[in-house]
Amino acid sequence: MKSKVTIDARWLVGGIGTYTRHLLEGLWKLGNGFEVHAITREQHREVVTQWCPRVTVLSTPIYTVREQWEIPRAAMGCDLLHVPHYNAPLAERSPLVISIHDVIHITDPHYRGRFKAWAYARPVLSLVARKARHIITVSDYSKAQIVERLGVPSSKVTTIHNGVGGNFRAMDRAEAFQAVSKALEIREPYLLYVGSLKRYKNVATLLRAFALLRAHRDIPQRLVILGDDAQGKRELAQECARLGIGKRTDFIPYVSGKLLPKVYAAADLLVMPSRIEGFGLPVLEAMACGTPVVCSRAASLPEVGGEAVRYFDPQSPEDLAEAIEQVLSSQELQATLRAKGLERSARFTWKESVEKHVRLYQSVLE
Repeated sequence: MKSKVTIDARWLVGGIGTYTRHLLEGLWKLGNGFEVHAITREQHREVVTQWCPRVTVLSTPIYTVREQWEIPRAAMGCDLLHVPHYNAPLAERSPLVISIHDVIHITDPHYRGRFKAWAYARPVLSLVARKARHIITVSDYSKAQIVERLGVPSSKVTTIHNGVGGNFRAMDRAEAFQAVSKALEIREPYLLYVGSLKRYKNVATLLRAFALLRAHRDIPQRLVILGDDAQGKRELAQECARLGIGKRTDFIPYVSGKLLPKVYAAADLLVMPSRIEGFGLPVLEAMACGTPVVCSRAASLPEVGGEAVRYFDPQSPEDLAEAIEQVLSSQELQATLRAKGLERSARFTWKESVEKHVRLYQSVLE
């Protein structure tokens, strides 16, 4: 008789969404002997049902108290419940596996002083970490943070790295640029940032570095910032105006999944300036597209980038500007980073990630 595994798939956006989509798709492709049941929202029903024939639609918003009783009710009868974020039901009776991608809400100074972090994120994270039969995380850096900050034994936490989707691959750069130019009306070479605009992403340091390069080297590239956050965008737009780079900076809130690999491939390089990251998917995706990466030496990013990226001090716009200039001015370095990036990214596959999830489910169920 097949074991019944229920997965909370209500959040299919951002990094957690990418992780959950690939997990569902991978479990479906493996045909691993589990009967997979997904809980999702109405807007995601069509996507989820292509991989999971048994779906429960739930309107319960994420990160609300209602989840505490409505998720267990929707998951009733399962042998294992996997919640891919930390707001898992404390009353769940089946073995509970949770994925904690990072603990930014309680480690980043911008968040940890807020009322929500103090009154909600910190206590819920601690309680759920103790309640869970096992915790999955996406990097050894995040594992160390979870063990230290949440007081759980190391043996209770397993690192399973994210993978890179097959749609992210090396392609003809001229053709990619032509597609990007047509879709986004970008006519000049560009530097690229992909991610949210929250403060820990450190995009302000990238803007200052770009301003230095414009002032002292007059580089021909534009700066394309792909990501959205209402408050973050306002602050960064104001910083652009102050630095005098507003006319050379493009804020693009969203592109389709089909266009995104071309946006990576057409870029002269990707810059990842984050101070904190649980994993750093854009680094992996850019490398898989053959795009050189300039990356901060912080948190989990060296774990992902290895020796295939050019690192810089995330506190120093000057160091970032120097790193960008070094890559842009050397065709040899660009070729080296492209080759190393393609080799490095090939080590991170969703197939291997899903197989490790299956083995962990089996271990918990036994």
